[in-house]
Amino acid sequence: MTTSLILSVIVGIALLLILVLYFRIHAFISLLIASIVVGLLAGLNAHDVINTIQNGMAGTLGFVATVVGLGAILGAILEHSNGTVAIVNFMIKKFGINRSPSALMLSGFIIAIPVFFDVAFIILVPVIYALQRKTKKSLLLYAIPLLAGLGTTHAFIPPTPGPVAVADIINVPLGWVILVGFICGIPTVIISGLIFGKFISKRIHIEAPKLNNPIESDIDLPPVAIVLSIIFIPIALILLNTSINAFPAFTEQNATLTTVFKFLGHPFIALIIANLLAWYFLGIRKNYSKDELLKISSKSLAPAGTIILLTGAGGVFKQVLVDSGAGLAIAELMTNLGLPTIVFAFITAAIIRIIQGSTTVAMITAAGLVSPILVLGDYSNLELATFVIAIASGAAILSHVNDSGFWLVSQYLGLTEKQTFKSWTVMTTLLAFTGFTTTLIISAIT
Repeated sequence: MTTSLILSVIVGIALLLILVLYFRIHAFISLLIASIVVGLLAGLNAHDVINTIQNGMAGTLGFVATVVGLGAILGAILEHSNGTVAIVNFMIKKFGINRSPSALMLSGFIIAIPVFFDVAFIILVPVIYALQRKTKKSLLLYAIPLLAGLGTTHAFIPPTPGPVAVADIINVPLGWVILVGFICGIPTVIISGLIFGKFISKRIHIEAPKLNNPIESDIDLPPVAIVLSIIFIPIALILLNTSINAFPAFTEQNATLTTVFKFLGHPFIALIIANLLAWYFLGIRKNYSKDELLKISSKSLAPAGTIILLTGAGGVFKQVLVDSGAGLAIAELMTNLGLPTIVFAFITAAIIRIIQGSTTVAMITAAGLVSPILVLGDYSNLELATFVIAIASGAAILSHVNDSGFWLVSQYLGLTEKQTFKSWTVMTTLLAFTGFTTTLIISAIT
């Protein structure tokens, strides 16, 4: 019985990859089809499969859809108000030209919290162009630290969609994921961004493209203090909500205050507060009309919708594994093989990522496979958060020709395919292994 259950999962994953790669069917539909096939092969009847789809989708989207939607609107307002450029200009001014790679790394790390990776990179490309023209050094000296900062936060730190989705599927509070994401993110950006950026820039010299449309130097930028406050206020509130549970004496003596902190620190409320602040300080105060802000907000939900549905389909896949008993069979197999679950999480995400290219699909599929195993163990929230980052690390590994990010970086930096492999692909692999190594250290300590 165990063997047949595991085979059903293998068939389901193989079918998922065939549908996505060969038939080019959208990953949302492909995940649902794979889930149905796994359920039927594992012994669920047709009626049970339908109920599982409904329960898996409903159980996942109630939280994820709200957080991803609010995060997308916040990022769009930050983008349109030039808040991203304000952060970079501030960092470069404080760090100086000679240490601008560090400034770009830190800027990318902060900006990718509310702004999608590709959007943030496209917005900030003119900044690294300008730095290259001024210093005459390789464009990669500035691009790699920026990309490492953006990529690490995009994979590790909520409210970006990937870690939010995985956290919900394996049932760990976002505050713990934010905390572990920051801890793992620091060495990750230093190694994959600063150190590797300096190394590869000495071996591949790339110049910025000719300047056909000069950037306006007098562009109206919002105060950087306001932009940073809007980004970090929801993170601080969520972390406060998480940390307050560590002080039972305080919560018992201050029940009302604790209730207020928990309410304000819930991701829904924290992100609504951030959106209202952005709406006013980066919108109304910047002379955007209410109609313009509504248009910006509505447009931002288009890419968010795809991520939300993908996450819901990932929830269905997880629920099928739970209801059919396939998840338990995988757990027993891992126990018999002696393979640590955190290693299984990383490897699974990495394999799916390398084969089909999408970080999001890799994270969601891996989370669905790992979640039934974690239910059987006695894991703390800190340990569960390390699983989220392990999955995120695996899903970020070895970006190559089947990943849209590979071509985005190649196009904007003017790299050949070979140069992109040597720079961007190696950077994403360093990012993955550094992040995973850090989760192993945390797991060993706890």
